[in-house]
Amino acid sequence: MASWSDFAAAEPMLAAGIRALLQQYGPGMGYLATVRPDGGPRVHPVSPVFTDEGLYCFIVDSPKRRDLERDGRYALHSYPPEDNDDEATLTGRAVPVSDPLTITHLAGALHASPDVDWRLFEFTVETAMLRHHGPAGALPLAATPFAPAFAQTWRAPRKLRRTLAVAS
Repeated sequence: MASWSDFAAAEPMLAAGIRALLQQYGPGMGYLATVRPDGGPRVHPVSPVFTDEGLYCFIVDSPKRRDLERDGRYALHSYPPEDNDDEATLTGRAVPVSDPLTITHLAGALHASPDVDWRLFEFTVETAMLRHHGPAGALPLAATPFAPAFAQTWRAPRKLRRTLAVAS
């Protein structure tokens, strides 16, 4: 898996498109899928935070945080835009951030209340996908000119995935 900054350096246009969809309403907004203890999926709305160094998320004490603490696998999906069916998805592992400087910097910059039981996670990137459905959307109507969907995908190189797995 790669850090967000590694992914963005490798695929800047794809990273910019994904970031634009996740931040289309101002702050980051997306659906976070985690793995429940029984192996099933759990989906939650979250507000991911992009920086030059990485992709982060403050997670309050909740089932989703316990899921990530137990099994860091995640999928993050963009909210649907109002005028089309374009979508962005990231998968990887959420890693608890332990560096006090990173925590203090992001908490201060984003006004994260010290009175709330939150934990900061960094989302590494294993796969990234941006899908454009065109003006007709995902389910084109007969009267609309059909434009086939176009998807861009990226997968972390094996070497990067192994290096980060050993470091975790």
